[in-house]
Amino acid sequence: MPIDRRVFTWILAVACISGAVLTLAGVDTPLRLVLTPMFLLVVPGAAVMGLLRDRDPLAALSVGAAASLVVNVLLATAMLSFDAWSPRAGVATIAVLSGFIYVLRVLYRGSESLQTEQGARSR
Repeated sequence: MPIDRRVFTWILAVACISGAVLTLAGVDTPLRLVLTPMFLLVVPGAAVMGLLRDRDPLAALSVGAAASLVVNVLLATAMLSFDAWSPRAGVATIAVLSGFIYVLRVLYRGSESLQTEQGARSR
């Protein structure tokens, strides 16, 4: 990964995390209006894209963007249906769901590397 791409990734990650922290802490600042939607749109898509690392990058980006939109629309619909609208709850739910997807990715990658090593030894 080139250095400029790595820097962009870290800047985006810090911006998303700060948006979540601002919302969960209840800090009322104009930055929250930009950083919270960035968190809500980027984090689920990045988590899904992590599962599709072996695929075509454009396909992974498309599926990640679609999954992010679907997750956010379903969450907003459920919160409105149950009359439980809360930005804090929405951010927390997206964080937990994305964390769960990240754990799936780590578990999936771990089992794949073990299978590769076992297959290499048996030959």
